[in-house]
Amino acid sequence: MTDIIDKLAWLHVKDRKVLVTRSKGKDAWYIPGGKREQGETDEQALLREIKEELSVDLLPQSLQYVETFKAQAHGKPKGTFVQMTCYTGEYEEGTLTPSSEIEEMNWFVSDTDPGILSPVDRIIFAWLKERNLID
Repeated sequence: MTDIIDKLAWLHVKDRKVLVTRSKGKDAWYIPGGKREQGETDEQALLREIKEELSVDLLPQSLQYVETFKAQAHGKPKGTFVQMTCYTGEYEEGTLTPSSEIEEMNWFVSDTDPGILSPVDRIIFAWLKERNLID
């Protein structure tokens, strides 16, 4: 049996860089987002997670599905996979500010050291680079 961690992520690309966050006490950087709570739709989970992590409200009508990526889950036993369903979207007025469990945020490009990214984020970075969306 394969364990799957179901996550939603917000792909926010600006100036050919993608927004990433690092949670308190963690050594890897992740695309912002998180796990769905029971009964939540993709949209509900993503809106809640981004508000909790980055203090901004995504505009529901602007959300667009991008792709779903799957890889070995970072720091989990072999055979535990994360499935990351990614969306783009705009946010209301406000400033992206790390909050809750987020220690810091940054903007990365494709040549970022893959050792500091989770396995699924390495796949996402390559996908964004292949489509010429990030440097």
